Amino acid sequence: QVQLVESGGGLVQDGGSLRLSCAASGRTFDQHLTMGWLRETPGKETEFVAAVPWSGASFVADSVEGRFTISRDSAKNTVYLQMNSLKPEDTAVYYCSAGRAAGPKGMMHDYWGQGTQVTVSS
Repeated sequence: QVQLVESGGGLVQDGGSLRLSCAASGRTFDQHLTMGWLRETPGKETEFVAAVPWSGASFVADSVEGRFTISRDSAKNTVYLQMNSLKPEDTAVYYCSAGRAAGPKGMMHDYWGQGTQVTVSS
């Protein structure tokens, strides 16, 4: 089993920055899982944001390209999402996820955290 705990959400003004963290415990190392972030907004489908595989290049959604960066500290079992130039449309609950890789730019979201709210005010 894998447990994921997010932190770092909050309220920020348009154009501001936030860094989300996700601490993982369990069998992430044994399974060489890909780590990623999803977000949910009421009335909209869950949106993929970014992912970083156990080995290989990270990848992000077109909607956040150039603004968000995902990174992974395997020694700390932690994945980060640095969010810059935030916009009101980035407001959502952000979920950390972990799962098997699905091709060079995909992942299965086998495990989810509890979510952290990010609100960007205009």
